[in-house]
Amino acid sequence: MWANGELKRLSEAFLEETQGLLTWSWDDPLSAVLAQFSVDDKDKVLEILGRFMGAKWDALEVKNAPEIVRQLAKEMGGIRSGQLLFTTDAGKRIFIFGAWWPWQDGQTISLRIGPHWTGLSDSESDDLMASFKACFGL
Repeated sequence: MWANGELKRLSEAFLEETQGLLTWSWDDPLSAVLAQFSVDDKDKVLEILGRFMGAKWDALEVKNAPEIVRQLAKEMGGIRSGQLLFTTDAGKRIFIFGAWWPWQDGQTISLRIGPHWTGLSDSESDDLMASFKACFGL
């Protein structure tokens, strides 16, 4: 499923675009890759996200998002002012999200990228997550 899929290609292309700009680690609580970067790189990262993600939701817009996106936002503790949630096509069974969280110091932004899915078996979920992490060398 994952090895030849659209999500693998998208993840690899996103990783290539951010090479040298973002350094990735693993964030267990959200089961996502995590990069922390300076606000000086904000515009570059936003431009890349805009090319790879189909939708962007802020604290107000997420209220009108599809149910799956609202549920994802809720699982992440909600979207607060200044935070953004990006998604690829949330109408698909498996899609990628990006969580944009500026720090209170005004100098740093955290970006988490991860797969989100519905209706997969535990085995399929484990395989998908292992493949996703492998794409990012984690």
